[in-house]
Amino acid sequence: MNLCFTHRRSKVSPMFIGIDVHKRYSQIAVLDKNGEIVEEVRVENANLDDFAQRYAGSKAALEATSNYYHIHDTLSEYLDVTVANPGELKLISDSDKKTDRVDAKQLARMVRLGSVPESYVPTDEVRQARALVRGRQKLVENRTEYANKIHGLLSDHGITREVKPLSVEGREFLAELSLPAPWDALLESYLELIQVLTEQIESLEAEIEERAGSLKETQLLMTIPGVSYFTALTIYAELGEINRFDRAKEVVSYVGLNPIIRESGDSRFEGSISKRGSGRVRWLLVQASYSAVHTCEDEYLSQFYNRLARKKNSKTAIVATARKLLVSMYHMLDREEVYDPPGVSA
Repeated sequence: MNLCFTHRRSKVSPMFIGIDVHKRYSQIAVLDKNGEIVEEVRVENANLDDFAQRYAGSKAALEATSNYYHIHDTLSEYLDVTVANPGELKLISDSDKKTDRVDAKQLARMVRLGSVPESYVPTDEVRQARALVRGRQKLVENRTEYANKIHGLLSDHGITREVKPLSVEGREFLAELSLPAPWDALLESYLELIQVLTEQIESLEAEIEERAGSLKETQLLMTIPGVSYFTALTIYAELGEINRFDRAKEVVSYVGLNPIIRESGDSRFEGSISKRGSGRVRWLLVQASYSAVHTCEDEYLSQFYNRLARKKNSKTAIVATARKLLVSMYHMLDREEVYDPPGVSA
């Protein structure tokens, strides 16, 4: 049975609050300074501000979920809120009895003990940038899905010609193609959806370019050969404020480009990268490195890549180059400097 004290208080001593967030409601547990349960209650997310006012000045924690931004901002008007890193909440994820009430109470206990593994909360500016680049990525993925459906239609009807539904030439060929019903209607629908998505992608790209041109961080990143406005804004959006990292190693680890180190006795083995961070950022860094090395012929990165490729292989070399590029980006943003790598000897 829930312990729920619903009477309003004009003033309460600071409490410790754990909040298990769901789409429409949150399960909340409130502990006092002695760790005793003061209240357990389920609150509609739309009414969280009323709850927070009752416990103004208290400390609270909630897990980083897909919809936590608005809830964090609402609660922060009255509470000292920490957003917990879901990947590090071992006490919750390893619990034998995992329920909303258990999760909320465990979070509250962690708040009281000062042991909440904190997650970064982006600023409004970073959130806007993330929304733009992630929104574009989702549209691109949807468009690719319909292009693949078209490939499937062609294969089902024995059409072996290589067609690119995203190219003008490919769409012209498909528009004149005659398929039996109902596949002709499906093909027409897929082509129309690709056209609509392409227009939406282009519209977002224009906004992304404008946004990248207006931010000092992305302007700095675009001084690197091979880094486009989209890559620059994505890097900025996914890294967030650079001053939250104390050194380059932390950024490399955050993105997942750090090699996994295994040690046993006197042996030390450096394996593949951890891939713990954003796959989107890693892919963009690799593509930017390819461009810098093979297209822009950036001296600093090219010599590093070529030297490593001779010793190992091109795949290992390009990943290491992407890591080096990221380190350069960190120092550029941290020092607010344009791309100006040190000279290297031939």
